[in-house]
Amino acid sequence: MSITITAFEKSPDGGKGLARDTRVRWALEEAGLPYEVRLVSPKAMKEPAHLRLHPFGQIPTYEEDGLALFETGSIVFHIAEHHAQLLPRDAHARARAITWMFAALNSVEPPILDLVTVRIIEGDKPWSKERTPLVQERIRQRLHQLAARLGDAEWLDGAFSAGDLLMVSVLLRLRPSGMLDEFASLAAYVAQGEARPAYQRAFAAQLAINAA
Repeated sequence: MSITITAFEKSPDGGKGLARDTRVRWALEEAGLPYEVRLVSPKAMKEPAHLRLHPFGQIPTYEEDGLALFETGSIVFHIAEHHAQLLPRDAHARARAITWMFAALNSVEPPILDLVTVRIIEGDKPWSKERTPLVQERIRQRLHQLAARLGDAEWLDGAFSAGDLLMVSVLLRLRPSGMLDEFASLAAYVAQGEARPAYQRAFAAQLAINAA
């Protein structure tokens, strides 16, 4: 089995682990799977060869023995399907872990990405200053709900799973804003994810590219 993923030639975050290829690297490291990385420039991402892999001209993509995938959630799920380190064998626990994968990407991440949009992409627009508190409030609502569900548990549903991998990855996007620190249990949860050896290897690999 030969796996190749794509990543930014130079990540917009400078290698802080926020680019989505980090999530895929982390999953591969948790599963103990070897992989290669093909670096792509912004120009190459819009060219036909890359668009055949990712129709929206983004990263990461995943290629494995004739299979080509895009969208981080789909790629992580594909990796996790065959590895108990990421998805439990028990059918009910497995279904719950998959539910948390969807929750991370569909319920928690959208308002966080909206904050990035309003602060950076729309930062010079007249409505940005007024809209920012509204977006922050939506984020806080989600974080209160998530913190209530997590309680004092180590992970979202028993053992670490792909649901935790995606949730931690999503919450990491909040660190620059300082909002994550408002929720001690979630900050500890994220730190626990970052402390996993597989995450450390994934982060170091992405950082090395950007430090070169």
